[in-house]
Amino acid sequence: LAPTVGVVISTKFNYPEFFGSHAWSTFGRLRPVHVNGVIWGAFSTLFIGLAHYVTPRLCGVRVWRERWGFAVAWVWNLNLAAAFVGLAAFGDNRGWEAGELPLASVIVLTACVMAISLQLLMTIARRRQRDLYVSLWYLIGALVWTDINLLLLIIGPYGTVPGVNNAALHGLFLHYVVGLWITPAGYVLIYYFLPAATRAPIYSHKLSLIGFWSLAFFYPFVGIHHYLYSPIADWAETIAIVSSLMLIIPVWTVLQNFFGTMKGHWGGFSANLPAKFLIMGSLMYLVGCFQGSVEALRSLQEPTHFTDFVIAHSHLTVFGTFVVWGLGGAVYVWPRLFGRDLWSARLGQWSFWLITLGISTMGLVLTSQGLQQGFMLMARAEWVDTVVAMKPFWFVRTLSGIAMDLGVTLLIYNLMRTAM
Repeated sequence: LAPTVGVVISTKFNYPEFFGSHAWSTFGRLRPVHVNGVIWGAFSTLFIGLAHYVTPRLCGVRVWRERWGFAVAWVWNLNLAAAFVGLAAFGDNRGWEAGELPLASVIVLTACVMAISLQLLMTIARRRQRDLYVSLWYLIGALVWTDINLLLLIIGPYGTVPGVNNAALHGLFLHYVVGLWITPAGYVLIYYFLPAATRAPIYSHKLSLIGFWSLAFFYPFVGIHHYLYSPIADWAETIAIVSSLMLIIPVWTVLQNFFGTMKGHWGGFSANLPAKFLIMGSLMYLVGCFQGSVEALRSLQEPTHFTDFVIAHSHLTVFGTFVVWGLGGAVYVWPRLFGRDLWSARLGQWSFWLITLGISTMGLVLTSQGLQQGFMLMARAEWVDTVVAMKPFWFVRTLSGIAMDLGVTLLIYNLMRTAM
């Protein structure tokens, strides 16, 4: 649903009247559905389900209060469905990117995350293995950090501080969602499923813990790097820049671990569909994180800010990395849950290549057009002229989004047929 809404929005760049001109079908109503749908619907739902598979296997015990999981699944999905109707049909929007959901929906969402946190943390506390595998470190961090972030979204100070300080706090909230929820949650998945899919031990547990603590230390300070040249204090902007560059530590530690784990196991890679999704996501992570760090530099933010360069970065990381890692985990788990092979290996390969082609093309096109528009604006071109120059790029971006959606749809169909 959320990626399909993204295609509708993308099409509107070239054909504004596409899908009608009703209030519910306008860009301002649909984009929050797309963004929150990908973050809380597509990725978070997939992650929570996979976390209920990973945690008991790493702890050697059954999930604490298993029935909670079924109840939370129903409440979670019904709440998101109601929230998206509220966003689109009624424009009930709180005005915070990635936190636009109506207040009642945020309260229910927070209650669900806290219930899941209690359930999984109690499972970890009752574990039989003394040592914590790195996936559990990241799981604990993701749950605790997100409980705090969502509580702050409900009770403040996020919604009460006025002016430029509100913008700074929004940067904090948004990057807590991306960096302290989506990122560690994604690490939970790949640190478990890549060794499992390749039947190889993780390359370095010590390296993984360096990545964990560097993520915990540096990511909370990067939020303002989207507000350079703003009235926010220069010293705060500089801290955000330095922290953004220091994120190279967790990025390179996890990438070294992933590709080190694959060493000597590339022989069967072409037929290993879960590993292909996981490694492809890692490559997108490398490119996306490089973009995120360099655009935090003042000299490079000048031509890239307010352009689709930023959108390229967000798509390469959130979808190209973390959603793709989730899909890799689902491809690994699903056949094992039903005790049979994937319904169609060929259809699985088609899904992989459509998603890979789509996200690669989208990242390249958005990056190119963002740089072109940025340099046109720096050359004092009329804004409307830059928009005209973007139209061919936007058309290709829409086609790439269709390819991604088709790949995901085929994969879902494949999984459903596997379960039948």
